[in-house]
Amino acid sequence: MTGWVVRGIGMCLINVGVRIVLGVTVTQWPLHGSQLRWLGIAVVLIAVVVWAGLDGIRDRRKNPDPDYGEDLTMVWLKAAALGGLAAGLVTWLVQLIVDFSVGQNTLFFELTSGAAFTVLVIFIPATIAVFLGRLLAGREANKKLAAADAEHAKERHDRHPVDSTAGASQQSGRHQSGRDQSGRDQSDRDQTQWSGDNSDTEVFPAVEKDK
Repeated sequence: MTGWVVRGIGMCLINVGVRIVLGVTVTQWPLHGSQLRWLGIAVVLIAVVVWAGLDGIRDRRKNPDPDYGEDLTMVWLKAAALGGLAAGLVTWLVQLIVDFSVGQNTLFFELTSGAAFTVLVIFIPATIAVFLGRLLAGREANKKLAAADAEHAKERHDRHPVDSTAGASQQSGRHQSGRDQSGRDQSDRDQTQWSGDNSDTEVFPAVEKDK
């Protein structure tokens, strides 16, 4: 069975079960009928919100890109329609077989007005819950991604990779600079040695021209 069929049957059983329990409790405590009816609606809403919310979380984790996510809106619309019609039909059959005080409504009412109300009670909360579930899962995924990026950045910063080519070039440049400096020092020493030589210089007499 497809997903919307499972959800539709599940919501049908929940609605029928709530109406049967509601009929029994209202018979026992007729003065609290209004409160019990609101409690029954709350039970149905909680079931829808939890189920649809989990659908939204699973879909976002499975498909991080929203463009490739499952169309859960149509899934829950079909499920709500099936659940509303099936719940109305089953409730009408139950009240024919056993008197649970679930209402003396006609089949036409159960398949029209009653089913429409059940569809709204299922579909609207399910749509909101799917959105919230996807939003929650998306935030968790973004936090994990940001933490992973920060960890990788820290690891790259701690490693400080050394470029061997650049190191060799710097070492060669230092050797060449040392040789040039040594050459300049030797030239300066030679120049100082020659300029500081105070040895006597022999003077030759001038040569007279023949007369």
